[in-house]
Amino acid sequence: MNPLTPFLERQGVVILDGGLATELERRGADLRDALWSARLLLDGAELIRDVHRAYFEAGADAAATASYQASVEGLGRRGLTEAEAVHAMVRSVTLAREARDQFWNGPARTPDRLWPLVVGSVGPYGACLADGSEYRGNYGVSREDLTAFHRPRLEALVEGGVDLIGLETFPSPDEAEAVLRVLESWPRMGCWIGFSCRDGAHVSEGQPVEEAVRAIASHPQVLAVGVNCVSPGFVDELLGRLARVTTKPLVVYPNSGETWDAAAKCWTGTATAFDPAVDAPRWYAIGARLIGGCCRTTPETISALRRALIGQHPDGGRT
Repeated sequence: MNPLTPFLERQGVVILDGGLATELERRGADLRDALWSARLLLDGAELIRDVHRAYFEAGADAAATASYQASVEGLGRRGLTEAEAVHAMVRSVTLAREARDQFWNGPARTPDRLWPLVVGSVGPYGACLADGSEYRGNYGVSREDLTAFHRPRLEALVEGGVDLIGLETFPSPDEAEAVLRVLESWPRMGCWIGFSCRDGAHVSEGQPVEEAVRAIASHPQVLAVGVNCVSPGFVDELLGRLARVTTKPLVVYPNSGETWDAAAKCWTGTATAFDPAVDAPRWYAIGARLIGGCCRTTPETISALRRALIGQHPDGGRT
């Protein structure tokens, strides 16, 4: 069964969570590390759980695990064995599931809520390089290298018990295709794919976004396709282009409009944060059905998204 279906049938939209790493930083975590939020899988698990729960309480229908930057190679550079690295990635799933249980059994759950999803976050190969490559692509590695890199990550998340996989901030359609070939080892596991984009027309590696989506949208395990960690100013054009080449639900979760400086490990530029009350209904009208926030967005952003997109009818449906 497609895990998105109950949400789309009842509410018309799936409210995603917001930025995980940047919310951890806002709560005091020091993530100036090549592992980024995955570092806290080693020594800050309780804070990860707290942030997941905060997003559920704010109205998120899905939580993306703290595994975006986690890999056997990256964790291995911190001295972990392959088995220990896999355990850390499974731990990311456990934390999100525990947060879901805490929310579901707590006072913040309202009668209109559906059982939330736990999404296994899979960042691109470039994220492991910790040099901003997920916003450039063109890694210069073979498809076989990409397959070997992603397989243990996908296996850990699937075996850990995620409801679906989120392929996030992928700069390259070739890498997306490579990961889909790996995911075929678990044919019942669906995914969404979010591309990073350099402007309103091209993915980060340079291909037209329509070309990138055509390459993967017909795959039966792709449940939704779109963009993430892009400037809000690019979203309308990108969604319009995607809506012309696929009938699958579109996914969008932009960042604040700032730029990540990989060398200094900080955000630069001026925030152009979107207004959920104004922008999200327009994105829905274009075709977005999975909507959330990425870096520098907060639980308050997600709460505003839910208010903007989901009506107050007894069945929880859209107005």
